[in-house]
Amino acid sequence: MEDFIVFKDLHKTFGPNQVLRGVDLAIRKGETVVVLGGSGSGKSVLLRHTIGLHRPDAGEVWVDGTEISGFDEDELMPVRRKVGMLFQGGALFDSMDVYDNVAFGLREHTDMEEPEIAARVKELLDLVELENVDELMPSDLSGGMRKRVALARAIALAPAGILYDEPTTGLDPIRADAINRLIINLQRALNATSVVVTHDIQSAFMVGDRVAFLYEGKLEFVGSVDEARRTKDPRLKEFLRLGSEAGRS
Repeated sequence: MEDFIVFKDLHKTFGPNQVLRGVDLAIRKGETVVVLGGSGSGKSVLLRHTIGLHRPDAGEVWVDGTEISGFDEDELMPVRRKVGMLFQGGALFDSMDVYDNVAFGLREHTDMEEPEIAARVKELLDLVELENVDELMPSDLSGGMRKRVALARAIALAPAGILYDEPTTGLDPIRADAINRLIINLQRALNATSVVVTHDIQSAFMVGDRVAFLYEGKLEFVGSVDEARRTKDPRLKEFLRLGSEAGRS
């Protein structure tokens, strides 16, 4: 199967902190890879390299057959249309209602007329299982609803890839389970390549085809969900044990 996102010997340092120390990872078209790791392990930093929000100190970032690490902002625009991102906090525009938040990318990057935009916004909100929220402001929404609206905005341009940065953080178990189901349903509906950064073990095993475990800036493990469950790697075993115990508490 063809690769969609590839990181080759990726290094990234912030001041004295060496966050990524030679990461190699290939993500195939149409699959969902979950990146696990503790706080500060480099999960979100890795994700942000995919759309040029961080630039590597060394190494390469490939998206759909193109190496992008040296791209300027104009060159990155087609990449960002091709890959949508759900940020951890949603990153909705507080001054815009739900409709305008979801319509934002369509107005900025397409020639669609307003009736077409209205139809697309409705389609997107239906996809994330929301209705009658168009005129609500972000401050009127629950945490789970904000994530859904942000996800609708992220997929507005029909991206081939979707990046999820801690999609269930801050949600109660019922809302987290709903977001997990939504990730699965969207992957099936859009046949998108998905990368999910999380420390939520239940979420990882529910949505992932493969698991990549980052430890101190390096990939300690890459394999299927079943292989992760059966791993003998001591660091991953301990991470999964602690994460499972936290999920039950």
